[in-house]
Amino acid sequence: MSTAALLLLTLTACQATDKLAQSDSVDVLQAAPAPADIIAQADDADWRSVPLEHILKITLPTGPVYVELNPQLAPGHVKNIKALAREGFYRDLTMYRFVEGFVAQGGDQSNEKRPLKGSKSIPAELFLATAEPQEITPLNLVDGYAPRTGFLNGFAVAQNDKGTRTWQTHCPGTFAMARQNSADSGGSEFYFTLTAQRYLDLNTTVFGRVLAGMEHVQRLHRKPAANQPFNPILSVEVLADIQSTDKQRFRVFNTHSRAFRALIAARKNRPEAWFLHQANHTDVCAVSVPIEAFTDD
Repeated sequence: MSTAALLLLTLTACQATDKLAQSDSVDVLQAAPAPADIIAQADDADWRSVPLEHILKITLPTGPVYVELNPQLAPGHVKNIKALAREGFYRDLTMYRFVEGFVAQGGDQSNEKRPLKGSKSIPAELFLATAEPQEITPLNLVDGYAPRTGFLNGFAVAQNDKGTRTWQTHCPGTFAMARQNSADSGGSEFYFTLTAQRYLDLNTTVFGRVLAGMEHVQRLHRKPAANQPFNPILSVEVLADIQSTDKQRFRVFNTHSRAFRALIAARKNRPEAWFLHQANHTDVCAVSVPIEAFTDD
């Protein structure tokens, strides 16, 4: 056989192998479960119930917003806002700032109201420091804002390269504490992120995320209207304190489960037939942790 013929035969064989590999890859990808299927097929062990003591109910003019607090990463802020809620500090205050596509912020704009038990400013909790690396469910992907990203107890988080500093990321629906220039000037003025704002990471204390009711935040007025109160906060309550009258309950996906790792893989490469291209990539704010709301009747 001539050298030219041998080269042609080799090239043809390589092309056939490449096509077969591509075909096999597509078949495997399309055989993988889609995100919706993974969630639908999850069993009870793949979910965790959210303790009522960790849920804040913020009632706005169009309805309630339920927030899961994050005591592991910001215990001082969780303790303080529950104290403020229980003393009725937020009654008659407002969601006084709304920046389209950025944040909605609430609290005491006048800075004149004095709390009885809680504090208006407390030390910042920008990250959790641990002697040993904090275990998370990692994405193992490049992130522009942190060496490592992943999930911890249902919250989207980031870490330093050693895993000894862990903080919650500013994904949509994040619940965080506003502040002035001083790092320790926040404590009572909270905000919701309307979209991902990762550049705020490590600049403010993030201590929760919305479980349900984000539509009520989005429905807030953008500007004051004549002869109408501007986005009043009707109440802020700890769900554990009102559980006899408010039967709303929540469970979230266990982000340390095999099912959630499968969900991450499905988000990296969408297996549904509609997709023409798989990016083999996602980011920590693009992997929404499933939430299930139900009533305790």
